[in-house]
Amino acid sequence: MNDNQLLRYSRHILLPQIGIEGQETLLRSHVLIIGAGGLGSPVAMYLAASGIGKLTICDSDNVDLTNLQRQIAHGTEAIGTSKTHSAKKTLARINPDVTVVALNERMDESRLQDLVRDADVIVDASDNFATRHAVNRVCAAHKKPLVSGAVVRLDGQVTVFDLRRSSSACYYCLFPAKGGKDDMRCAVMGVFAPLVGIIGCVQAAETLKILLDIGETLNGRFLILDASSMEWRSVKLNKDPACTVCGVPEPAMAE
Repeated sequence: MNDNQLLRYSRHILLPQIGIEGQETLLRSHVLIIGAGGLGSPVAMYLAASGIGKLTICDSDNVDLTNLQRQIAHGTEAIGTSKTHSAKKTLARINPDVTVVALNERMDESRLQDLVRDADVIVDASDNFATRHAVNRVCAAHKKPLVSGAVVRLDGQVTVFDLRRSSSACYYCLFPAKGGKDDMRCAVMGVFAPLVGIIGCVQAAETLKILLDIGETLNGRFLILDASSMEWRSVKLNKDPACTVCGVPEPAMAE
């Protein structure tokens, strides 16, 4: 690190759990963020401020006036432009040393293969089940840690699927695929603005902990937040041995 970086990250470096070695680890890290909206905004902004060396951000939408109530990476001047390029400009103002790759495209499973393979941690900040299941399948195939969050109305949820571990559950264990009919979009259901910040910040914190290998992550725990009462619930999450995504196939019977 140079002198400016030592100053910029000095409050991290003072932490015994991070120090210079840990901060250098973050500077070498690559995080893939799926979604540049309500959750993706705080995730990307805090990871950039924390000194993640490379952020790849994927989103196919443009900034709309209705986004600005909660998607804090975008300003009024960004209306009509792509969310990824708007986020890239915001992150450059926060930390110009971070390399940001802005992908203004919808992610299908084949496109995700290379992106997931190249990243150290994947953050799912998307808003639909089809994308979440596709990301989960690719992360399971490549054994990559996945930080998952979701928000609707005044309810939030967040967890980690550390798919480097054979004992870890995956998203499909928790939410078996039923198609897109169960999606609850903010455009229809509404969302409490600060809630995406709370859940997104937890996702950012879990991402840093995974990269630094510090503390205890949310792997195996599913946190649910009711913002109306500001009460958290923690639910134990076990792997489904019969899961068709991350389950271990039974050995074939000998004839």
